[in-house]
Amino acid sequence: MALPRPEYPRPQFERSRWLCLNGEWQFEIDAGDSGLERGLLQRELQDRIMVPFCPESELSGIGNTDFMPAVWYRRRVTIPAEWSGQRVQLHFQAVDYDATVWVNGQELGRHRGGFTPFSVELPGGLAGSEVTIVVRARDDARPAQARGKQSQRYDNYSCFYTRTTGIWQTVWLEPVPEVALRRPRITPDVANGMFHLVQPLDGRRAGLVVQATLRDSEGTVCVARCSTDHDLSPQLDLPIPAERRQLWSPQNPHLYDLDIQLLDGETLIDQASSYAGLRSVAINGKAITINGETIFQRLVLDQGYYPDGIMTAPSDEALRHDIELSIAAGFNGARLHQKVFEERFLYHADRIGYLVWGEFPDWGSGGYGPVTDHQQPGVSYVAQWLEAIERDYSHPSIIGWCALNETWQVLTDKITALDDATRAMFLAIKLFDPTRPVLDASGYSHRVPESDVYDSHDYEQDPALFTDHYAQLEDGKPYINDHDGKPISIAYRGQPFFVSEFGGIWWSAEREPGDTSWGYGVAVRSLEEFYQRFEGLCKALLDHPAMFGYCYTQLTDVYQEQNGIYAFDRSSKFDLERLRAVQTRQAAIEK
Repeated sequence: MALPRPEYPRPQFERSRWLCLNGEWQFEIDAGDSGLERGLLQRELQDRIMVPFCPESELSGIGNTDFMPAVWYRRRVTIPAEWSGQRVQLHFQAVDYDATVWVNGQELGRHRGGFTPFSVELPGGLAGSEVTIVVRARDDARPAQARGKQSQRYDNYSCFYTRTTGIWQTVWLEPVPEVALRRPRITPDVANGMFHLVQPLDGRRAGLVVQATLRDSEGTVCVARCSTDHDLSPQLDLPIPAERRQLWSPQNPHLYDLDIQLLDGETLIDQASSYAGLRSVAINGKAITINGETIFQRLVLDQGYYPDGIMTAPSDEALRHDIELSIAAGFNGARLHQKVFEERFLYHADRIGYLVWGEFPDWGSGGYGPVTDHQQPGVSYVAQWLEAIERDYSHPSIIGWCALNETWQVLTDKITALDDATRAMFLAIKLFDPTRPVLDASGYSHRVPESDVYDSHDYEQDPALFTDHYAQLEDGKPYINDHDGKPISIAYRGQPFFVSEFGGIWWSAEREPGDTSWGYGVAVRSLEEFYQRFEGLCKALLDHPAMFGYCYTQLTDVYQEQNGIYAFDRSSKFDLERLRAVQTRQAAIEK
């Protein structure tokens, strides 16, 4: 059987030696979360699962969609003998939600957060020997935790979908030296024609040098070196001669290759390959510019669900294909909605020239429905959000961040825990990444005055009424979401504005009376009615001189939510050329 998802999972910081641990693992559901007491750590497990697919999915071979408070994994692995003398790190790209890892019965690490990577280091001296890896993942879906769109009920319902429990992205081993490179932070500087490289180290030793080599198709562009003796994270500048300078953009997604080496004199200690895109994101009045050019953001809401893999794409090609489907319909980017997407999606977005907004999967625990104080997002949200930003910071395709979605606490004179969390997550982004615009919360409760942009969610289906909602935007009076007529946001102060959710037009040719299919508003009665509504809604925003973009709901149907441009299986529902013609004409703000 072919190894599932065999591609290197961290394409912007790649070493040549690694061992993919995807494939068959022992597996067992621990319904009472009593497995540690019952000896699951010591014994063989009863079932088999195909990693990296979650046990709820068909591709896992389990297909159990009931609640699973805890699950266990077990696998014996032989550490390559040629890794002798190296430290061996065990990497998990994502485990939902609370993971504990043992190797040969010894606990090596824990991690909370279902969407971000973590690593543990194996004890020394194991090269050439067999080790037993055991993972327990706890995932109680009902208390407050970052889950995105995962259902808190047994079934899918409304905007909530089949849960993901346990390992759902690649597991892999990697040898590293005593002093090793960690993931770099690459910042493009268009104004000065260079990249700034911050290179953290894992371990310390005097006398080492970091060397970075920037290359393009013609060869070496520049080389920079820096001693590691004076800074915990050596910093290097990589200037690009004017004649070799190419900007990354949707029209020309040019990427430079970047080789990073850690040297002791002339001796190579560690090395990794990366890449970088030279592009800027800035605000000019009501416009957001890319490399100084106003580009209307024709975004689509992408939830990243698959019928057979749930949150895990069945293949690397499936990730790329979703971007190609979006572009075919006339979109130039996506809001990556309520999910930290697999990093290889961003790799493809970087190479294709696809604009994306990164988002934290907070929904259902601080946003949707009545929320008590103990359900509010807390410090764990900030920690997980920083892990996501650290992973994705250097991807040029990301042009904005949004921490929270549809928080709707009523505006009163009392500061809530959710207000604190909103501000903490906003400040965390701005401190880590001052180079991109940040939206405090998408739709609904805007509570941070310094938010770079402002938005609304507006599912009005009548194009005329929809247009009227934004008639006073240029006068500083946009359509602002409320909650049962009560204000939930601080006042708009003239930031760039976009409608970050609209459309959601309900159309399914297979829909039967009484089924659970749904979309926004009254379903259209024909394809022609769909095209007219789609064009009218898009036109209202494309023709508005103070609108910098929009985000149409959504790329594909997702289970019962049948308002996608494509069906859940990615088959076509509409004439794509017709949709593309509606969207790709010049927008008012681009003139």
